[in-house]
Amino acid sequence: MDIRIQCVVVDASDCELLARFWSHVLGWRITYKSSNEWCIEPPEGSPAVDVAPDILFVKVPDKKRSKNRLHFDLRPKDQGAQVQRLIDLGARRVNVGQTDEVSWVVMADPEGNEFCVLAPLPADDD
Repeated sequence: MDIRIQCVVVDASDCELLARFWSHVLGWRITYKSSNEWCIEPPEGSPAVDVAPDILFVKVPDKKRSKNRLHFDLRPKDQGAQVQRLIDLGARRVNVGQTDEVSWVVMADPEGNEFCVLAPLPADDD
């Protein structure tokens, strides 16, 4: 098919704040910035370039009011270490109704957008 997702657009009160936060979270580069939009993309030369969609933060006048309808799931190698790193970057743990038995951690970015930090994939038995 000759169509792909170019960007995932995130509404933001502070585009710079969210672009800088997510660029640090993912190790991506900021590739565009203006008063109303900031964009991050995978590192130049990485296999994700032209595969993973860019993330575009677009300024909106209203604040986030309810749970996201779309969110990121992050898959780290060390869940505990990454959760602490994300907290150090400005994220916080949130409860959206998940039970204590789930294997993922629900967090929110500096503007309250929820995302999940999943457990690592099981190691290959090869």
